[in-house]
Amino acid sequence: MLRAFRDAFVVPELRQRLFFTLMMLAVYRLGTFVPTPGVDVAKVSQFLGSAAGGVFGIINLFSGGNFQNFSIFALGIMPYITAAIIMQLLTTTVPALEKLQREGEEGRRIITQYTRIGGIALGAFQGLFLAVGFLENNGGQFLLPGWEPGWGFRFLVVITQVAGIALLLWMGERITEYGLGNGVSLIIFAGIVANWVPQLIGLFQLVSKGEVGIVNVIFFFAFIVLAFAGMVAVTQAERRIPVQYARKVVGRKMYGGQTTYLPIKLNAANVIPIIFAAAIIQIPIFLTAPFQANSPIASAIASFFNPRNASGLIIEVVLVILFTYIYTAVQFDPRRIAENLREYGGFIPGVRPGEPTIKFLEHIVSRMTLWGALFLGVVTALPQIIQNLTKVQSLAFSGIGLLIVVGVALDTLRQIESQLMMRNYEGFLSKGRIKGRRNF
Repeated sequence: MLRAFRDAFVVPELRQRLFFTLMMLAVYRLGTFVPTPGVDVAKVSQFLGSAAGGVFGIINLFSGGNFQNFSIFALGIMPYITAAIIMQLLTTTVPALEKLQREGEEGRRIITQYTRIGGIALGAFQGLFLAVGFLENNGGQFLLPGWEPGWGFRFLVVITQVAGIALLLWMGERITEYGLGNGVSLIIFAGIVANWVPQLIGLFQLVSKGEVGIVNVIFFFAFIVLAFAGMVAVTQAERRIPVQYARKVVGRKMYGGQTTYLPIKLNAANVIPIIFAAAIIQIPIFLTAPFQANSPIASAIASFFNPRNASGLIIEVVLVILFTYIYTAVQFDPRRIAENLREYGGFIPGVRPGEPTIKFLEHIVSRMTLWGALFLGVVTALPQIIQNLTKVQSLAFSGIGLLIVVGVALDTLRQIESQLMMRNYEGFLSKGRIKGRRNF
């Protein structure tokens, strides 16, 4: 593996891409320490560390720790991710957007532009709500001396956060074009991993003081290692359905006759159902958080939907399973696949074309979706359960964070390895290249 990393830095083009990616991520991390004007970062951080800030701590978890500093990237890139998911769902249901998607590169460019606008609009709304419902709460308790609540301050917060989102989008696109990996995913990855570092330092300090047992910490990290291994295996798992193409003669040439396969992933929805569930469950928490101090009802609602409690965790798992089925049904259309196979002369051995092929694919997808949904549900619940059992609460490990880290790491490693293989260098595994998927 060390030789593979050395070879990656030897190739000039690959080395430039690596350095460019690291430079852009370093700029992103520097931006997390640039606070929003007028915000008292020390008070915000102290509030999030208290019991009253536990609800907003969930929002801080999904922003990669930027919310705690209330930096120019306090909202992170999640508004754009939410807009992209919504646009992806609309593309499969709205005829006009579906037509745009079929128009090739120009249509995809227009859809991408719509997604950017939607992400910035969503970020502006969230920034305004944070300014009114959080920063100006209780007479502006999180404002620096000399700053007053009002539309001037709200406008400044909205402009700052919108500019932060736009800058992150630009950085992500530059990484995708000139660096390695998907830029937006790598930005989220960097935020999550960087947030783990101070938490690990704090955990070791608690162990040295005897406040956390060393056995509990060992058990917790053993679970994390097993969780990473399981996620890698399930993320790459797929069911390969053989497809045979009929032979046909055109003039003096024979076409077709080859055998290929139709891959159906075990976790076809990937991390999107967890993101959807987290977004849905944050809505009541986000709306009731500013009123918890004065309203027992608001406090009870926020506590009920808090994933750190049993009720909120059960709701989140149910939402994850539900969204897995919905997203898979939207993305995988057995009827369209069966029609495409018949149009190009393909068929599944032992299955008649047409309606029998549709029913066969529906049966396979329903079984795969069941196991994929249960996997995502377990990934969502296990980190919180293990933290409660081991009493290791200082590490904010979450199912979505673990899945994002695993998925982005695998995708980036594949891209680096493909660049090495093109130049006759060995990949990251001594026994061959990284497998694209594993049979299930």
